[in-house]
Amino acid sequence: MSDREHQRLILDQFTRQAVPFSRFPAHSTEESVRLTIEASALAASDTVLDVACGPGLTACAFAEVARHVTGIDITPAMIEQAKALQESKGLDNLTWHVGDVTSLPFDDASFSMVFTRYSFHHLLDPKAVLAEMVRVCAPGGRVVVVDVYSSSPEQAEAYDRVEKLRDPSHVRALGFDELNGLFRGAGLTDTSAQLSGLNVGLEPLLESSFPDPGNVDLIRRIFADDLGKNRLGVNARLEDGQVHFTFPTAVVTGRKPS
Repeated sequence: MSDREHQRLILDQFTRQAVPFSRFPAHSTEESVRLTIEASALAASDTVLDVACGPGLTACAFAEVARHVTGIDITPAMIEQAKALQESKGLDNLTWHVGDVTSLPFDDASFSMVFTRYSFHHLLDPKAVLAEMVRVCAPGGRVVVVDVYSSSPEQAEAYDRVEKLRDPSHVRALGFDELNGLFRGAGLTDTSAQLSGLNVGLEPLLESSFPDPGNVDLIRRIFADDLGKNRLGVNARLEDGQVHFTFPTAVVTGRKPS
């Protein structure tokens, strides 16, 4: 798939997802925000760049602690949601940009922390985006990636198949070792990873997604078939008669050498 075609898919999906994504409770739980802030060692002196910031959920949470936060996303509708959230919270230390994260429009060493959440599985070339994140990070600063990860080739194949049905802009979940290897390959030091999980209900997630016509019932069947088997690697289970599951997530951090 070409870069242009993939960008078209992202814009299509996330223009439609902008409002439901911003309101989906699992994306902004107190626990997930706390884990991210603690793992990234966010400080009051930080200037932060949130790459592929979406509707600004994490950027606004960071802005309540950091000196200044900049968010960039390729989807204008997401930035509009981010601006609305900023206004609702009365925050004045945020700046927003509509732009392509594969070529960040910022000078070298512009930020003390460069962050992204739930974006790497949408990228055709996560290595290149990580290199851009490192470039705009100041020496001694931190680079942080939060994303889903896969645990084996078989699990990745099953997971990626159903995720592409739900969201055609999904590319693939990187393996945990692969994700850590990208950090080392980018020259980052003091790397660490914290594992967690994002618990969601299948039906609420489908209501906030925009699969191709006819795929919703297929997705339901795949999850129903995975109950008690866990081939998808998401611990699909029944809670009060409804399918729930857990996205396996990792918070990977590294420091740019001084």
